[in-house]
Amino acid sequence: MAGNAVRGLKRRKPSFWLAVSVLACGGTFFTWFWGAFSGGLDVRETCVLIKGQVYDGSYRTEHWREPSQLFPLHNKCNASYDLVPFWINPMLVLLALLAVGCLIAAVVSAVARYRMSRGRLAATR
Repeated sequence: MAGNAVRGLKRRKPSFWLAVSVLACGGTFFTWFWGAFSGGLDVRETCVLIKGQVYDGSYRTEHWREPSQLFPLHNKCNASYDLVPFWINPMLVLLALLAVGCLIAAVVSAVARYRMSRGRLAATR
């Protein structure tokens, strides 16, 4: 089973895996940006006027570090309502894993191609 996976990696050029990794990194940044700024500039106004939620200033004062975290993203109006969409944090994890996985695949593919070309050179000598 693992041999088939490695053979599948050899079929794709390393540039393909590198391009997918770069796209996944771009998607990760875009998703993080979307989540980080989902509360807008005035959180109180966003909670009350746009989302129709009660703004709890004492809750936000008590949990003042939450909105400034890089991960997981949270920007809560009160204890029960988060302005960051539910799908943002899982998507960040999936895109980051995809980026790392494709980067690993690019390295494996490059090494496999190098070894194959080296083997062909040795066979022709």
